[in-house]
Amino acid sequence: MKLSHLPLRLASGAFILNSGVGKLSADEGTAAWLQESATRVLPRLGDLPAEQFAKLLAAGEITLGSTLIAPFIPSRLAGLGLAAFSGCLLTMYFRTPEATQEDGIRPSASGTALAKDSWLVAIALALLIDGSGKKKKKKKN
Repeated sequence: MKLSHLPLRLASGAFILNSGVGKLSADEGTAAWLQESATRVLPRLGDLPAEQFAKLLAAGEITLGSTLIAPFIPSRLAGLGLAAFSGCLLTMYFRTPEATQEDGIRPSASGTALAKDSWLVAIALALLIDGSGKKKKKKKN
């Protein structure tokens, strides 16, 4: 992991890890709300019991958050996981009509919390683009 990736990985990883830990104790109403939101992206998620979905989501977030924080995980791999996760979050944002203004892009007052996930996409792209950590050595003649 490059030193320049540390702030990106720690900030996003800690945020996602904390979110996952919080979902471990989701009550029935919260679990149902999370599941309903997720079905905007993947409708088949509605086939699961809401409590089971919340536990799976929590486990996924804990895994992703831990992956981002772990320095031995390559940045490109961590970035790939973050890109998939944050892409789903942005898809949910764009498929929630009340989250955007009339133009369908800019966030409404109630959509700002979802729109902030665009930062996670930007972090994922930075990790993917700059994640190889390998530099070509110049040959000295």
